[in-house]
Amino acid sequence: MIRSSSMTNAEGLDTVIGATVGVREGDPAAAAASLEKARKLEADMDRVGAIEAYREATELGNDSEALFKLAWLLDQHGEEDEAIACYERIMNSPAGLPPINAMINLAVVYEDRGDIAGAERCLRKVLESAPNNPRARLFMKDILASKDMYYDEEQDRNIAKRSALLDTPVTDFELSVRARNCLKKMKIRTLGDLLKITEAELLSYKNFGETSLVEIKAMLSQKGLRLGQGLEGQYSQVRKEIYEELRGKAPDHILNKPVSALELSVRARKALQQLGAQSIGDLASRTEAELMGVKNFGQTSLVEIREKLGHFNLDLRMLD
Repeated sequence: MIRSSSMTNAEGLDTVIGATVGVREGDPAAAAASLEKARKLEADMDRVGAIEAYREATELGNDSEALFKLAWLLDQHGEEDEAIACYERIMNSPAGLPPINAMINLAVVYEDRGDIAGAERCLRKVLESAPNNPRARLFMKDILASKDMYYDEEQDRNIAKRSALLDTPVTDFELSVRARNCLKKMKIRTLGDLLKITEAELLSYKNFGETSLVEIKAMLSQKGLRLGQGLEGQYSQVRKEIYEELRGKAPDHILNKPVSALELSVRARKALQQLGAQSIGDLASRTEAELMGVKNFGQTSLVEIREKLGHFNLDLRMLD
């Protein structure tokens, strides 16, 4: 909800909707003097002094302007609780319907505090008496829209924590010298990088053995993570990025063709079924190491697949 400068206009407050707001009986002459003093202090940009003078005026007399201006200045000064109390005194006055500006201002304060129900209550009271008021209608539209929005703060915190975890350098963990050196040569710098690579791809690197693999898997397991996790899912962001690269080599109608269009041997087809590669684009996004990691998949099948992909100007994905 956007604050408007017109909210400060206290002229004709008793004629907008209702009558003059009664506050507390006191000394009318002293109240008038305090009100005049408050106006001058406000004109001189002395807000603190103006607040005190308006307070005094509201205690001594029943001037609606003093109470309205006091509430507005308190809100601008960050004293929301007292501002709300002043606006509520205007709202609950027995002298008739409160002025529109006071009700809309109070709605704005409530919305700023996250009290959507309080803001809606004020605006509905305005619209009951002035159903075509443009500001009230606009603000009510914002309020109703905000009621349909849901912000899961806990989920947001969890996402932030996970992002921070995935950005953690692998050097921060207790790994053997061999494992660290291998990851460094592979340009795997963070936990997030590890989630974008499979066991087969790690084992395909020179000098990377089962011992290092077990060590890294154990480290990831302690964090609730696993190798290849970032590649899982049809709509994985990593797969999307790889697919975008492939689109520069072959059109969509080729990439979306089923692997059956390659007319592969029975052994090669079974291997792709185990791998979960369903389209030519999906197959071209896989690496040689991933294919060789499939049981009973050998060099002959690898050559066959690369040859078939070559007919479409494609090949298996190369690791950096």
